[in-house]
Amino acid sequence: MFEDPAFYTSSASEEARAQARAEVLAESRAQNILIVFEARGIDVPEAVRERVTSCVDLESLRHWLRRAAVVPSADAIFTDD
Repeated sequence: MFEDPAFYTSSASEEARAQARAEVLAESRAQNILIVFEARGIDVPEAVRERVTSCVDLESLRHWLRRAAVVPSADAIFTDD
């Protein structure tokens, strides 16, 4: 199969790479949230784990990561005091 080399410099290619980077960053932030809870000795219910790991919104994940450092329980990252 022959692929058009122009694809690699096209806007579609750029968009695909940007999407892939965002997905990797989201996965990384989700894992960091879980690592913070683990380091703090906080149990993470499966529902919280699922919500965190399935989230793709980088701003929500960033917010939850900051909260993970200070909240008393895992589910408290989803509520603002």
